[in-house]
Amino acid sequence: MVFKRLLGSLGVGGPTVDTVLDPGPALPGGGLTGQVHLRGGDAAFDIERIGLELVARVEVEQDGGEHEGGVVFERFTVGGGFRLGEGESRSVPFAVTLPWETPVTELHGQPLGIVLGVRTELAIAGARDKGDLDPLAVGPLPVQEAVLEALGQLGHGFRSADLEWGRIGGTGQGLPFYQEIELTPAPEYARVVNEIEVTFLAGPAGVEVVMEADKRSGLFTSGQDAIARFTVSHAEAGRSDWNALVDTWIRQLVDRRTAPAPYGYGDPHAAPATGYGGAYGHHEHHEHREGQRRSGPGMGTVVAAGAAGLAVGVVGGLVAAEVVDEIGDAFEGDDEGEEEDEG
Repeated sequence: MVFKRLLGSLGVGGPTVDTVLDPGPALPGGGLTGQVHLRGGDAAFDIERIGLELVARVEVEQDGGEHEGGVVFERFTVGGGFRLGEGESRSVPFAVTLPWETPVTELHGQPLGIVLGVRTELAIAGARDKGDLDPLAVGPLPVQEAVLEALGQLGHGFRSADLEWGRIGGTGQGLPFYQEIELTPAPEYARVVNEIEVTFLAGPAGVEVVMEADKRSGLFTSGQDAIARFTVSHAEAGRSDWNALVDTWIRQLVDRRTAPAPYGYGDPHAAPATGYGGAYGHHEHHEHREGQRRSGPGMGTVVAAGAAGLAVGVVGGLVAAEVVDEIGDAFEGDDEGEEEDEG
């Protein structure tokens, strides 16, 4: 789907821009390729710069409420420095590299409900104009997919996914927001856990997996959150014991007797007695997970957990498609605020 837009500040008769991404989902830390198609207007224009912006729809807690807004999390210059003649057609190919922490928008070809876009910006005759906005599909890295596959095979089900403004303390997080994948616990944990949340923080060396359990209150205990971190190198994606490893992570996470460990990288291969990076109580979690809100079911997406792991159901696909259809309108309202900030 492509959103083609006449460059507004140049008025009727100005050039048009149409950015087309190459087919297939990109990967975090991987390449994004495509072409920017330009068509000249009623006069010649000097194209000083062609830029691309990566935009994400992020949930923000502000003034006691929850709001959504568009956040630009990366910018690229992919061309410029030429004159576009009257009525001339020109295509500018590009190849850029996505940030490692780019959120995952789909799994097994099914959307998770995360909205990302690529927005084209032209600098013409000293003025900037934002052109079309295209939805960006991002698939999981092999390690991310392996962890999600194992969670599904262990009986955990997908509930929803969102992007939340804030930082997770003690991690190597680079972006000002993080992706949270919310899961229903497997039956064996349903009595003690309401929900399990997973965040992936990928980097050149591997993936940091942050897990949080929302524990139920008991007869003599109150409900609390526990959080733990584990790191896995990209080279370990082909290991065969993912189910056993992830199950060990979950067991440590929900074990109330697990002692807190310092913030830092854990050892995913360590024995259960030594821990994997620590589990933290309610207060520590909210001190270090800055800007976080208490997540609920969100879009209520229903997912089946089976042999293929976590897979989004029909409801999730329909809701996500509606969001993609409205991506232009959703982000357009944020342009004014950005321009005011830049001015």
